[in-house]
Amino acid sequence: MIKPFKVSISDQVLKDIYKKVKDYPWHEEPNDSDWQYGTNLNYMKKISKYWTSEFDWRKQETKINNFSNFKTTIDDIELHYIYKKGSGKNSIPLLLCHGWPGSIVEFLNIIEKLTNPEKFGGKEEDSFDVIVPSLPGFGFSSRPSRPIGPRKMATIFNSLMTNVLGYKKYISQGGDFGGTICTWLAYDFPKNLLGIHINILITRHPDGPQTEEEKQWQERFKKEQRIEDGYRTQQATKPQTLSYAMMDSPVGVAAWIIEKIHGWSDIKNGDIESVYSKDILLSNIMIYLVTKTFNTASWIYYGRREEGGRALPKDHLPLTVPTAIAKFPKEYLEWAPKSYVERIYNVQQWTEMPAGGHFAAMEEPDLLVKDIISFAKILS
Repeated sequence: MIKPFKVSISDQVLKDIYKKVKDYPWHEEPNDSDWQYGTNLNYMKKISKYWTSEFDWRKQETKINNFSNFKTTIDDIELHYIYKKGSGKNSIPLLLCHGWPGSIVEFLNIIEKLTNPEKFGGKEEDSFDVIVPSLPGFGFSSRPSRPIGPRKMATIFNSLMTNVLGYKKYISQGGDFGGTICTWLAYDFPKNLLGIHINILITRHPDGPQTEEEKQWQERFKKEQRIEDGYRTQQATKPQTLSYAMMDSPVGVAAWIIEKIHGWSDIKNGDIESVYSKDILLSNIMIYLVTKTFNTASWIYYGRREEGGRALPKDHLPLTVPTAIAKFPKEYLEWAPKSYVERIYNVQQWTEMPAGGHFAAMEEPDLLVKDIISFAKILS
């Protein structure tokens, strides 16, 4: 059963969050700190002041509610999703998958550009029916009874697209864990996928690197990722322990998420606001806070580890589903050489982007939209 849904957070919940931000006991950081020790203290003070004096959650709530929101139950998960049909007669179904530490906020500014391209200098015949779900355990979707990973989430999303919404075939797009979900959709449900469009390489070929170039990439990747392994290991092994601190600290959640966005994005001169406004940053953070889902969202790392980590099973590779690769230059997970990628995916489009990082839909929305439309034309 499909039920209409509107975001409506109580005044008391908002007051409690703002009071905790105002009362936060600020502490020291090293004198030479910029961002190398973690989230910068001066920036956290700056955005926290804005948060409690100027940020308007109701405005963000209205922005979400301007779209049609729904909930439906799949595998005991009450799944939330935004659903907007395209203006064209033959709009292609397009599933947009966010990851961690993201939310539906990532896609709010590109939904209209995809459903109504004619309003933005494009053509009506290039429109999509856009579906944007909150991942299970994230935001306005309910939590699983225990951690599940991206492969299980792909099963739930395929059921949403085919059983609930009635589409026989669709395109799926994603970055971060959304890209992994797209990959599992192509692996487990190839008959339902017109294609997948990904802006990240998380999954790995079970045979590992073969060429010297691929081996050098793997060694470089391991070295570069050591600095990022802390949060990843914590969330994949002991997420519950972390949650006790985070569930009672809006500033803690904000610092945890802002550090990732700062480090993974194509920012200028170290300034996070050269790419993101305070409102966008806080809107995404508030999704975790008003729904109390920081804990359950982090479970996806534990679930991914239980599902087998990054490696795909050896059979059915390369995938048969047509794939578009959008390679943004500041993606913090370095892309493997094309030879490696092509042993996993049926690459039909490979785009070297001129700018952008991990959060493509927020950083370079027009580049991403253009690339999705280009890919759809290849498939038609």
